[in-house]
Amino acid sequence: MIVGADTDQGAAVVAALDADGREVRAFVTSLERGLELRNQGVKVALGDVSDDGHIEAACTDCFSVVLIAEAASDDRERSFGDDPGVILAGWSRAVSNAGVDRAIWVTDSDPPPSPGVVTVVVSPHHPDVADEVARLDDLADL
Repeated sequence: MIVGADTDQGAAVVAALDADGREVRAFVTSLERGLELRNQGVKVALGDVSDDGHIEAACTDCFSVVLIAEAASDDRERSFGDDPGVILAGWSRAVSNAGVDRAIWVTDSDPPPSPGVVTVVVSPHHPDVADEVARLDDLADL
């Protein structure tokens, strides 16, 4: 699952993971972007990034999740809150509650803890964020 798949970095991560023939799920806010991804064969969840219930439901039965922190603070509409710190904390709870084993955060800061979830961070300024996320996702152990 890629939360924030409708950001530029999220789209690049989707493309990198989809190129390897994996099952890719994308969480998006944009219906238009969701339809584009669905037409590419990606499974799509449409919801509000500020609603951790939406994130939790979309992450159910996922082994790993990629969380693009930019989606918590960009110009998209959010119905349940605008504070990026609160939104990211909600994502962290959602991932843990959904039973996800590992999370790859694309962020400049330390992510909130997700009990029971192995977590790694990739800087959004990494020269090739998408390839680094794909490399980490391929590892047996993070």
